[in-house]
Amino acid sequence: MPKTVEYIFDFAAPNGYLAWYPLKDIVARAGAQLTVTPVFLGGMHKLTGNAPPMIRDAGVKGKVPYAALEFQRFLDRHGMDRFRMHPALPFNSIMLQRVLVAAQDEAERQAIVEALLPAVWERNIDCSDADAVARELAQAGLDAQRLLAATQDAEVKAQLVANTEHAVERGGFGIPTFFVDGEMWFGKERLGQLEGFLEGGKP
Repeated sequence: MPKTVEYIFDFAAPNGYLAWYPLKDIVARAGAQLTVTPVFLGGMHKLTGNAPPMIRDAGVKGKVPYAALEFQRFLDRHGMDRFRMHPALPFNSIMLQRVLVAAQDEAERQAIVEALLPAVWERNIDCSDADAVARELAQAGLDAQRLLAATQDAEVKAQLVANTEHAVERGGFGIPTFFVDGEMWFGKERLGQLEGFLEGGKP
């Protein structure tokens, strides 16, 4: 049976953008399956006491500049020259995350990720602007009206909360987080380890 990689995901994390494209390649090479679990990063931070790196590490001499260097190296290595840091970071992603929860199935959920990741991290749309989000979804052939209406559904809201709490219960504290067979990996820097596990079955 092919292994399944569960991607704990929030549009608000720039590293979520960086990890998505190499992750898809890894999953394809391994003959694995990919599922996306939408969570609310702000909720994860509150539950775990975590914070965005630029805030958490601001007082550590040299750490933020080095993180920026490592970030740029990853972009260069993977040819991600369209990436643009969002000027509103950290922004509230709850509407986008509820759109993901409202997807009818995994195929639609991943289509939403494909449509909105470039909108957020290449074109820097206003993530709180429902009209802007609707345009991006519609241009990708998705049912923007249905998806955005569902963001106000009580069950969708509750599912996002439940997803977030469950990810934290399993050890998650940030984005990107990956689970395979009960094993967890955190960060784009662990993609090589994740691929090794898919190939050889050892964490």
